[in-house]
Amino acid sequence: MKDYKILKRFLRIAAISLSTLTFIGTAAAAAEPTDNNMEEPPIAIDRVQAGDEKYQRLFGNTKVPEEMTDPDFANTMKRFIYGEVEQQGNLTDKQRELITLVVLETTQNTTLFKMHVGGALRIGITPVEIKEAVYQSAPYVGFPKALDALHIVNAVLKAQRIKLPLESQTTVTEEDRFEKGLAVQKKIYGDYIDKMRAAAPEDQKHIQDYLSAFCFGDTYTRNGLDLRMRELLTFAIIASLGGCESQLKGHIQGNINVGNDKKTLISAATQCMPYIGFPRTLNALRCINEVLPE
Repeated sequence: MKDYKILKRFLRIAAISLSTLTFIGTAAAAAEPTDNNMEEPPIAIDRVQAGDEKYQRLFGNTKVPEEMTDPDFANTMKRFIYGEVEQQGNLTDKQRELITLVVLETTQNTTLFKMHVGGALRIGITPVEIKEAVYQSAPYVGFPKALDALHIVNAVLKAQRIKLPLESQTTVTEEDRFEKGLAVQKKIYGDYIDKMRAAAPEDQKHIQDYLSAFCFGDTYTRNGLDLRMRELLTFAIIASLGGCESQLKGHIQGNINVGNDKKTLISAATQCMPYIGFPRTLNALRCINEVLPE
C-alpha cells in the first residue's frame, strides 16, 4: 500500500513536469519565426553582375584602366563605381555622366575623362550637352582646366566624325550679358543678390560684376542644359574642389530653389565620391545636412 502511494505521487509529479515542459516548448516555438511568418531578407544586388552590365553599356569592350597590370584594383574600382555607386539614388544616367564629367574635369583626370566622354555619347548624351557641362565648369575651376577638358572632348568628337564647331548656344550679347546674368542670379537666389552686391567694398565691386556677367550671364543663360542641371553640376564641381564650404552651402540652397531636392543632392554627392574620395564627400554631406536639416 505504501509503495502504491509513492508510485502514485511520483506519477503525478512526472505529469506536472511533462506539462510544464510542453508549455515551455510551445512558447519557445511561438517566439521563433517559422518559415511561414519569417520576413524575407532583402535581395542583395549582385554588384559584380550589375557593374559588368553598366560598364559594358557605357564603354563596350574597353578595358578598365590598369586591368592588365593591377587586376585586383581594377575589379575593386569597377565593382564599386558601377556595381554599387551607380545603382544608388535617384539620378538619371544623363545626370550621372554629366556629373562625372565635370568632376573629372575639376580633378584633371584625363584618362577617365576621355573614357566618360565616349561613354556619354554612347548612352545618348549629345555633343552639345557634353560641351555645355565643360563650359559650366569654367567659372569655378578656371579656364586652363576647361581648355584641357575641351581639347579631349574635341579629339573624341573628331574621331567620331562630328563636325566642329557645334552650333552656338549663347543667348546674350555684349550689351545685355550683365543684365541677363543678374536676372538669373536673382531667379535662383532672390533678394540675397542685391544685399550681397550692396555689401561689397568699393574696391571689390568689380568681382560682383564679373560674377553676374560671366558666371551667370555668359554661362548660366546658355542653351543646351536647363537651369536645374546647371545648378546640380555646379554643386558637384564645388564639392570636388574642396575647401569651398561657404559657396557649396549657397549652391545647395540654389539647387533647392530651382527644384532639386535633398535626395538628388545626396545622390549627386555619392556619385562624386569615387572620384574625390570620402573626406570631400563627407564635407559635402555635412553641408547638405546643415542647410537642409531633417
